[in-house]
Amino acid sequence: MSKLFRTKSIEQSMRDTDEPGHRLRKNLSAFDLTVFGVGVIIGTGIFVLTGQQAARNAGPAIVLSFALAGVVCALAALCYAEFASTVPVAGSAYTFSYATLGQFIAWIIGWDLCLELALGAAVVSRGWSAYLQDLLNLPAWLAGDKAEPDLGAAFIVAALTLVTVLGAKLSGRVTGVLVVIKVAVVLFVIGLGLFFIKAVNYAPFIPPATPAGKESGGAAPLLQVLAGITPQHFGWFGIVAAASIVFFAYIGFDVVATTAEETRRPQRDVPLGVIGSLVICAVLYMATSFVVTGMVPYRDLDTAAPLARAFNVVGQQWAADLISLGAVCGITSVILVLLLGQSRVSFAMARDGLLPPALARVHPRFGTPWLMSTITGVVVMVLAAFVPLSELSELTSIGTLFAFVVVSLGVIVLRRTRPDLPRAFRVPLVPWLPLLSVLASVWLMLNLPVVTWVRFLVWMGLGLILYFVYGIRRATVDDRVAPRS
Repeated sequence: MSKLFRTKSIEQSMRDTDEPGHRLRKNLSAFDLTVFGVGVIIGTGIFVLTGQQAARNAGPAIVLSFALAGVVCALAALCYAEFASTVPVAGSAYTFSYATLGQFIAWIIGWDLCLELALGAAVVSRGWSAYLQDLLNLPAWLAGDKAEPDLGAAFIVAALTLVTVLGAKLSGRVTGVLVVIKVAVVLFVIGLGLFFIKAVNYAPFIPPATPAGKESGGAAPLLQVLAGITPQHFGWFGIVAAASIVFFAYIGFDVVATTAEETRRPQRDVPLGVIGSLVICAVLYMATSFVVTGMVPYRDLDTAAPLARAFNVVGQQWAADLISLGAVCGITSVILVLLLGQSRVSFAMARDGLLPPALARVHPRFGTPWLMSTITGVVVMVLAAFVPLSELSELTSIGTLFAFVVVSLGVIVLRRTRPDLPRAFRVPLVPWLPLLSVLASVWLMLNLPVVTWVRFLVWMGLGLILYFVYGIRRATVDDRVAPRS
C-alpha cells in the first residue's frame, strides 16, 4: 500500500531526463509548440462536429457549445501551464500526477491518456481516409467499405509514425506546413461563408427542447438518466450535451505539454504554446460554426462533411472541393500530433518501470523514443484498419476530461507540498480556479452518454489489472521516488 501513493520527486524527474540512453533532444520553441497545438486541435472537430452537433443537439446555438467547451479547456489550460513550466518532463498529466498524487494515480492517468491519444488517432485516421476517398473518388474498399479493412487509414498512420521516429523537429516542420494550409481553409470558409448567411437560419437560435426518443438508447447523457429526465435534444440541455461532445474538438493543448522535455525553454515556451493554441482555435471554432449554421438550416448539416455540404447547398462546388482538401491536410496534422503525444506518455511510463524499461530506449541519431513510437504506430494502425471507431469518439472526450480533473487537483496539492518550487507560470486564485476547473470538467463528463461511461470503466478496469500484475511489482519505486512530505 505504501507504494501506491508514493510520489516521484520533482528533482528525480528532472534528473531522469539526463540519463544516458533516455535523453530526448531539445529542439522545440514556443512557435513549434503553438503549431503543434493548433495542428491537433483544428481537425475533426471543425470539419465534422460543427455540423453534426448543430443538427443533433444544439442547433445554431452550437456556437455557445463551443464557447462552453472552450471555457472548460481554458481553466484546465492554466493548470497545465503551471505544471508544464514547473516540471518540464515528458509525459504531461502522467508525470504531473506522479509528482503530486502518487504512483497509483499516475498509472491511472497514464492509462487514461493511452485511451485518449491512441484511440483518438485511430478515429481521426479513419476520417482522413473517408475525406481522401471523397476528394479523389477512390475505390470504396480503400476506406474500409463494409467488412474490408481501411487501408487508407492504415497507410497514413504508418507514414506519420515514420515521421515521429525521425524527430520532433521534423514533426514540427511537417505540422507547420499542414497548419498553414488548414488555417487558410478555415479562414476561407469564414470569409466566403459570410456572403451566404441568411438570418432566417438562426431562428430559433436555441431550438426548443424535444425528447430524444427511443433511438438514443445508450446515448442518453448520464446526468439526465440519473436525474430521471427524459433525454432531450436542443434547449439548454442540448447545448451542454453538445459541449460535452465537441470537447473532442479541443483536444490538443494538453498534448503540447507532453513535449516539454524536448523544448529549449520550457518554463516560458510551454505556457505560451498551451494557452496560445487554445485561444486561436476557440475563436476559429466559434466563427466557423456561426457562419455554417447561418448558411444552411442546421438540420441539413448532419453529415460527415458539413462544411463542404454547406457550400454545396449554396451552389459553390469548387469551394466544397477546396474545403475537402483542407480537411485532408488538417486531419493529417491531428494524427501526427496525437501519435507524437501518445509515444511520449508511454515513453515516460516505461522510463519509470511501469511498462517494460526496454521500451524507453532513445534512438542514438534522431533523439526520439523510436521503440515506443513504432509500437504506438502499429497498434493505432491495426485499430484504424480493422475496428469501426466512429461511435467511440466520446471515449476520447471522457479520457481528456478525467485528465483535466487530475491535473487541476494536482496544482492544489503541489502548491501545498512544494511551495518552494520555482514556477515560471502560476495559476491565479488557487485553490478556487483549479476547483472550478474540476467542477466544470465533471459537469461535462456527466453529460456524456451512459454507454461512454461503461466503456470508460471497462478500459480503466483492464488498466488496473495490468498495474497490479506488472506495474506495481516492476516500477523502480524504491530508488526513484520519495515519500510525499
